[in-house]
Amino acid sequence: MATSTASPSHTNTKSPTIRRILREAAELSNTPSPDYTAEPLESDLFEWHFTLRGPPNSPYSQGIYHGRIILPPAYPLRPPSFRFSTPNGRFEANREICLSISGHHEETWQPAWGIRTALVALRSFMETDVLGQLGGLETTEAVRRRLAQESTSFKCAVCARTNADIIADCEDRCKQAASSCSDVSVPAELNMGWRDELETRRDQPSSSRSERISSQPSPGDGTSDAAELAEGFVQTTPSVSDDVTQPPLPMPAPGTQRNTLTTSQARTGSDEVPLWIDRAIVALVILLAALVLKVLLGR
Repeated sequence: MATSTASPSHTNTKSPTIRRILREAAELSNTPSPDYTAEPLESDLFEWHFTLRGPPNSPYSQGIYHGRIILPPAYPLRPPSFRFSTPNGRFEANREICLSISGHHEETWQPAWGIRTALVALRSFMETDVLGQLGGLETTEAVRRRLAQESTSFKCAVCARTNADIIADCEDRCKQAASSCSDVSVPAELNMGWRDELETRRDQPSSSRSERISSQPSPGDGTSDAAELAEGFVQTTPSVSDDVTQPPLPMPAPGTQRNTLTTSQARTGSDEVPLWIDRAIVALVILLAALVLKVLLGR
């Protein structure tokens, strides 16, 4: 691919977002996979080109597909956008697609996932049903198999290499790599969420989504939390473990609970209306009723 992990001279390497992008590019280069690859353009770190094999045991298994990833300025606090350049019969070519890892569903994105996790998830999404998905295509299995056979000779005008050549280079680099080419797993949140994302996410009010997005910090606000999120990403297995438990809460000291209840009761009693006021009101009501009866009977 006609890209490089070196930062251009005008790149602000002090930016947490830029440092995160460079680290991800270096991690993908140093730990290659025989099934996919991605690199940023030399002229624009926010535009990446990816190439991946189709998922095994599927109509796409013989295919090799190329596409683009566009990172937002606030990456990774906000998710990237994806589009395929190679016709594949599952997604429209050169059109942004709707995924639970893309900019169409910012509420499901987690900053720790990164490009590698997105590529692994993207392969799994190819086997899902279209169900009216934005950028999805309804085609027959025969058409998808034919496009898979034709996809290996696709050549990106920017990368100037065929898909087959790019994947062959990935295989060679993986064999030469000192570290093992172990793959990452699709995060558990995506395994459970992508099948019904079109039903559940479609019904979500846009105002709620906007509030959630606006509440996220941006990497340029100077906060340490945003900088930490921007620079941190999971390099091997980004899936969240289900057996992670919260530490137990400390037990209260003897007598603490009783004191707390007493304080609460005292506070509640102080907020209530005094009993003598209630009695005075009742007496006034009775007196007024007696006066009204006296006036009526006197007539």
